[in-house]
Amino acid sequence: MMKNQKKWYKKLVITALTLSIGLSAGVISAPHAAEAAVATSATSRANQAISIGKQYLGRPYQFGAQAGQTRTFDCSSFTQYVFKKIGVRLPRTSQQQSHVGSYVSRSSLRAGDLVFFSIPGKPGIVHHVGIYIGNGNMINTYGAGGVRITNINSGSWSSRYMTARRVL
Repeated sequence: MMKNQKKWYKKLVITALTLSIGLSAGVISAPHAAEAAVATSATSRANQAISIGKQYLGRPYQFGAQAGQTRTFDCSSFTQYVFKKIGVRLPRTSQQQSHVGSYVSRSSLRAGDLVFFSIPGKPGIVHHVGIYIGNGNMINTYGAGGVRITNINSGSWSSRYMTARRVL
């Protein structure tokens, strides 16, 4: 009878170990699947934001434009409006928006990230925001021409770049 108990105990231990190892592997690999799902969701939402933003290409710029309306935009009312359409609430000004979400280095920019700039004559102070759309470009609004796509590495944009934030 003792032999049967030993065999049964051995099978139980082997089964328990196998089950434990199998479950551990599933738990260890699950975060990667979750991260992939989050990244896919963020990419989808970024594409939505960019698509919404592009609907307003050419829309006139007006400093201090009233939030929530679409006749005119300033840079931060534009980003606030676009992100609100995909369920992300942003504060009203570019300076306030520059503190939302998480920091992103310039070399790690992804579509949908908010990019922030100083303006000529006021270095070191955030005064402009755009939505990074990839390939060195952002959609933003300023001056004559209103909402447009601008290369962040061209002209004075490159030297006035300050930071970026990921809110998706």
